[in-house]
Amino acid sequence: MTEASDPESGFLEQLGQRVRTMRALRGMSRKVLAKVSGISERYIAQLESGKGNVSIVLLRRVSNAMGAHLEDLIPSAEPAPDWAVIRDLLRKATPAQIAQAKDALAGGGLSAQRRISFAGIALIGLRGAGKSTLGRMLAKKIGWKFVELNKEVEAQNGLSVAEIIALYGQEGFRRMEQAALTQLLARKELMVLATGGGIVSEPLTFDLILSSFYTIWLKAEPEEHMARVRRQGDLRPMADDRSAMAELRNILVSREPLYARASAVVDTAGLSVDAAAARLSDAVAPVLHDKHTFGLRSAAS
Repeated sequence: MTEASDPESGFLEQLGQRVRTMRALRGMSRKVLAKVSGISERYIAQLESGKGNVSIVLLRRVSNAMGAHLEDLIPSAEPAPDWAVIRDLLRKATPAQIAQAKDALAGGGLSAQRRISFAGIALIGLRGAGKSTLGRMLAKKIGWKFVELNKEVEAQNGLSVAEIIALYGQEGFRRMEQAALTQLLARKELMVLATGGGIVSEPLTFDLILSSFYTIWLKAEPEEHMARVRRQGDLRPMADDRSAMAELRNILVSREPLYARASAVVDTAGLSVDAAAARLSDAVAPVLHDKHTFGLRSAAS
């Protein structure tokens, strides 16, 4: 190998790592990604290992299958932590909003930071974390409404989550998820919200969660997540995957830095349902004491 080829090998390794990380963020097994993209599982394995001589067309198919932006897979200098949020906001911005953004970045002053209404408590974490079970118990105890975001998406679109993904792909589902969340917030009623495990993979939606709710990461050991999901009879999207446990660990590792942005963490490892519910109640005590304190919480904090 010549010195000139070393940077190319490094580039391919970084590219493979980004594909692997993005796939884990989306909660997709290699088998599922291969099926959705129409690219062989063997080729994707080579790509993720840094040995795939990938064409831009095939890479575009991979990114589209994951509902990701092609640029997110291309190795480059590490962007600012909130770059993905800023980028997606700019894509949706009007010319006037872009002009305001340019003014702010150039040192000009924008109007005072808008106050975001406090919407309640949001629970994030992998499937099997207990978001639905514990969230429903907490809502009943404190007298707030309990909402499952995935159920809202299904109700608003008249399709199951599986049907939405089959028809519109990951990107379509994330778009509907964001719309459902926006409609929920417009109701201006306090709620305990159980989110889908992969909500952290959509920057704008997750930023809206962090800025509108007191967010709690329900955390458990990978083995507990898997056992709970199996008891529910649901292994999406890792059904019939022999390496399901390894995939689950990969997903958790990839999402942990994002889950860790929550306001608080409740570790339910080894706890009974009642004990976990009690620990969650303790974690939300500050919110119940003065919910208005959290109205200005920044997603960057």
